[in-house]
Amino acid sequence: MYTIVVIDGKGGGLGSAITKKISSMKEDVKIYALGTNSHATVNMIKNGADDGASGENAICYMVQNADLIIGPIAIVVAGAMMGEITPKMAQAIASSNAQKLLLPMQKCGLSVLGVNHMTMAQMLDLIPEEIKKKI
Repeated sequence: MYTIVVIDGKGGGLGSAITKKISSMKEDVKIYALGTNSHATVNMIKNGADDGASGENAICYMVQNADLIIGPIAIVVAGAMMGEITPKMAQAIASSNAQKLLLPMQKCGLSVLGVNHMTMAQMLDLIPEEIKKKI
């Protein structure tokens, strides 16, 4: 079984869109929703995640057992998402041996040079294809 963790914060809107997009792959994968807060986690579970947990300890623990981590690029930046990403979370995610699919959202003061500007829908459409390449 391939273990995917989807990480999001605030209201979990992006994470919810991701879990909804990949929930049809459930026969091949187990999807865990990891929210920086319970609101984000609940919304991701409502949209197709198999299970979920919230907070710093849950994120730091679960990323060490994941095959793939998906989320906005902000999840590897301490202090991002209005301070919801703690330094400990960012370090645990970045140092995890899991593959990472990071969406280059421009909202946290990061600009990734050389990346084509895509709509959210275009990025979400690429995720299932990328997961199939990694499994």
